[in-house]
Amino acid sequence: MADHILEMRSITKTFPGVKALSDVTLAVSRGEVHAICGENGAGKSTLMKVLSGVYPAGDYDGEIVFDGQVCNFAGIRDSEHAGIVIIHQELALVPYLSIAENIFLGSEKRGRFGLIDWNLANAEAGRLLREVGLEESPTTPVGTLGVGKQQLVEIAKALSKDVKLLILDEPTAALNDTDSAHLLGLIRGLKGRGITSIIISHKLNEIDAIADHTTIIRDGQTVETLDMADPTVDVDRIIRLMVGRALDSYYPERESHPGEEVLRVENWTVKHATQDRLVVDGASFDVRAGEVVGIAGLMGAGRTELAMSIFGRSYGTYVEGKVFVHGREVKAKSVSEAIDAGLAYATEDRKKYGLNLIDDISRNISAAALDKLSTRGFVDSNEETREAEDARTSMNIKAPTVKSIVGKLSGGNQQKVVLSKWLLTDPDVLILDEPTRGIDVGAKYEIYTIINRLVAAGKAVVVISSELPELLGICDRVYTLSAGRITGQLPVAEATQERLMTLMTQEKELVG
Repeated sequence: MADHILEMRSITKTFPGVKALSDVTLAVSRGEVHAICGENGAGKSTLMKVLSGVYPAGDYDGEIVFDGQVCNFAGIRDSEHAGIVIIHQELALVPYLSIAENIFLGSEKRGRFGLIDWNLANAEAGRLLREVGLEESPTTPVGTLGVGKQQLVEIAKALSKDVKLLILDEPTAALNDTDSAHLLGLIRGLKGRGITSIIISHKLNEIDAIADHTTIIRDGQTVETLDMADPTVDVDRIIRLMVGRALDSYYPERESHPGEEVLRVENWTVKHATQDRLVVDGASFDVRAGEVVGIAGLMGAGRTELAMSIFGRSYGTYVEGKVFVHGREVKAKSVSEAIDAGLAYATEDRKKYGLNLIDDISRNISAAALDKLSTRGFVDSNEETREAEDARTSMNIKAPTVKSIVGKLSGGNQQKVVLSKWLLTDPDVLILDEPTRGIDVGAKYEIYTIINRLVAAGKAVVVISSELPELLGICDRVYTLSAGRITGQLPVAEATQERLMTLMTQEKELVG
């Protein structure tokens, strides 16, 4: 019999009107990397919150057996005391505190008279940072670090608590390829030290590369646990189990019939928000009606800065450049002016900038188009509800009503609310920044289908993505960006990941 460090037996968790988990079972062997896969809203994160004490004993039905003992965790402190540490997708770090202060927050290193011994704290933090391969001073403020380095700080924090079972919820969702590879290598290193890991991820190629076993959850129920060493297990099989059907293609088919030019950007140049350097340097590109144009670039290339600065100059300091919509120059100096000009921008950070998580679906959808729903300064609540209901139906937003709180929705459904919000403004140009980040393959397919509907209706769509296969799968043309400069463009018929990567690493445009 396998030496299981964890068994979750018949776990059932109910929220008002919704059964999130129904008789879920999970068995994790000691010292393995165990993946959990499922569509957004399948119950993966809920199950981990039950395990880690976020939902305490008595708040669910079923039994947790950890390290041979039946556990009834009253909270996160109890689970951490047992050796279970969870790192959530939204990192729980304080940006204004140092690395060392974050690592030992709540478990400070104390010396004589109960005072914090900073020398000891910094020395111990330095040792932990070396273990995770992070070359930073323990006194560095966390807010100055990139997301990849912040993930490593979270793992160092977990190691400081004598972790036996490390849970990582979408650990590479916001990371570039280099940071993702480093993090996965670190997880393998922890396995070599006997630390068990549970990883929740939508990046199935990473799961295939790192997991020993994978448990699939669908609609709040356990479907199957796969042995990844079995030669019959592949990504396609995982997808079939996740979505309950085969996806014949990852990208829906679309016939491309571009029309007249809708958006043209000329010599667009923008300075950094706080530093005296250019983040966008003479960028020029165009998009036609019924066309999807991709923008590819490595982390820090200036993709988001380009999009945000075009959208009402909402990033950095404008230096020079022109934007034309249907041949007419647009001088949009605010978001409201950009919306009036027919532009829409769906941000890469939907939780921070795209949505009001504590408000309902209807108010989030109406937020950018209140003038369309208002009479004499008063919003017509009936019309607001009707528009939201239409969007819920057409976008297949999975929620009981449009009065459901957006923060309770899965990532894929939140992204559909963001798209619905901008479509209500009836834009000519829709700029989508990482539109499928952190959502599962089934929800991605639905987003791609929505994009196809938009271009079929004559919209011009710009897609910014870190995933080159995605750009090659849904775009007509792809521009490459490096250090704020457009370095080339390729029609998808001539593009490959290798050719795009070559252009993404050039310092200036290749000629000929």
